[in-house]
Amino acid sequence: MKAFRLDELEAERLANNGAYLQFLRERTMSVGLYGLDAGTVDPQQPHAQDEVYLVVSGRGAITVGTETESVARGSVVYVPAGVPHKFHHISEDLRVVVVFSPPES
Repeated sequence: MKAFRLDELEAERLANNGAYLQFLRERTMSVGLYGLDAGTVDPQQPHAQDEVYLVVSGRGAITVGTETESVARGSVVYVPAGVPHKFHHISEDLRVVVVFSPPES
């Protein structure tokens, strides 16, 4: 079994000075923790993989293709491969668990 604690993952993400920390990679998926502070700009480009976002803390909005939705703790968003998407209007620091399938390259 592999088990993780969000507080430890957040500390590791911060120690590595990055917005994204991949913490699990398996044959059919990868999982990471993505952090965007309030007021920052999300630099994402479309990915070659399907992905699911689970917001664990914070508030903002996400646009996927032409649709926009407010997000906060507990929000789950599916983004199909190749579709442009970005978080924006981040009013509280966002921390998001991201699942890619197949694994992010």
